[in-house]
Amino acid sequence: MTNKDIAIKLVELVGGKDNVKSVTNCMTRCRFELNNFSKANIEEIKKSEGVLGIVETKEQLQVIYGPGKVNKVTEEVKKVVGTKVVAIGEDAVAKTKAKLKEKNDTKFKNILKKLGNVFIPLIPLFVACGLVLAINNIAGVYFKDAYTKTTAAQIIGLIGNGVFAILSVLVGVNAAKEFGSQMPMLGGVLGGILSSATLANITLFGQKLTPGRGGVISVILVVVLACFIEKACRKVVPDVLDLFVTPLVTLSVSALAALFILQPIGGAISDSIGFLVAKTIASDNTFIAVISGAVSGGLFLPLVMTGMHQALTPIHADLIANVGYTVLLPILATAGMAQVGATIAVLRKTKNERLKKIAKNGLVPGFLGIGEPLIYGITLPLGKPFVGACLGAAVGGEAMAIFKVGAVAMGVSGLPLALLIANGKIGVFLIGVLVSYASGYLFTNILGFDDPIE
Repeated sequence: MTNKDIAIKLVELVGGKDNVKSVTNCMTRCRFELNNFSKANIEEIKKSEGVLGIVETKEQLQVIYGPGKVNKVTEEVKKVVGTKVVAIGEDAVAKTKAKLKEKNDTKFKNILKKLGNVFIPLIPLFVACGLVLAINNIAGVYFKDAYTKTTAAQIIGLIGNGVFAILSVLVGVNAAKEFGSQMPMLGGVLGGILSSATLANITLFGQKLTPGRGGVISVILVVVLACFIEKACRKVVPDVLDLFVTPLVTLSVSALAALFILQPIGGAISDSIGFLVAKTIASDNTFIAVISGAVSGGLFLPLVMTGMHQALTPIHADLIANVGYTVLLPILATAGMAQVGATIAVLRKTKNERLKKIAKNGLVPGFLGIGEPLIYGITLPLGKPFVGACLGAAVGGEAMAIFKVGAVAMGVSGLPLALLIANGKIGVFLIGVLVSYASGYLFTNILGFDDPIE
């Protein structure tokens, strides 16, 4: 079937174009918002050509096609659906909204989602700058002073550090958008104030201020406060004075609160995270490092399933900004690697032709660090292979922790992460990759699984 044929069939199976409120796609999934979810034929969609898996949330029906393919199918789906938005009864709308709000609109999940959304627009920049830094790091390791003192090295380093040089500003802008500010650039200004070199010349309570203390954590704290102040001002300030009074009060109060209260708090949190990582994952005590790596790697897939992994993004960013690399990312990446091993075990044992096809199609993106086709198409539906992948990730996490492998940027996983490994440890990182593959494969073989009937 062509992509157009796949799209036509898919629209038919979700209840027709009149049942589609909107359709978008991410890296691997075609995401539908439907007027009536009961009209979607889930079982037939699962059997459709090219489909690697289905994810049903309270808000969306997500059809997994994998990277590349999903863009083409979604583009054709949009052509089939057109731009028409079908109106439905007010009662149905009210009931749907109430149901979604009751089941999925929790404060905790919303906070995690907002934190994730602050960093998602920056991921392409993290990847780009990280790869540039990786080139610099590799050249610096193998050519040393012959390279590091050259103009080319300085220019490449300048480019590679571009996003990190203004990270506080970028995070401030995105955080202001996510937390409801009508002045998102105010978040950037506050981020700029907290990272300004001028702070080093200011002394408060006998202590010199530190530019950038608390990193992105301090920025997010002050922006959340600024959004609260802005909304409070708009309730009481007359419209004629809003343009002058609201920005002035919001900026002044937020900046002062940041310098006297929030930046020290953010700094304490950031220092605590750094201390925790140094004392556990990066500990010189091999036993503590191994246990920490095992727990972090083994629990990451369940965190992904609940969406709680988004809370780790600020930790990565903070570690990179303050230490130069994050030792947590390579450990967590072993979850996807162990899934590859688990899937290979399934592929070798299953007699189900459809399962074999899904596994083969999902392995390529799996090697490249995109694990959703394998999670939702193979390991999770089968059950035991998902447990095998978690156990394999625990062993892989131990290996990464023992070697103290760190990444200079985030945004990629799997084998491409090798390009971002710090301190010339690409070789030991690849050993950790192989350990993760082998462990996921071994545990899945030991646990076994019920081979589904065709």
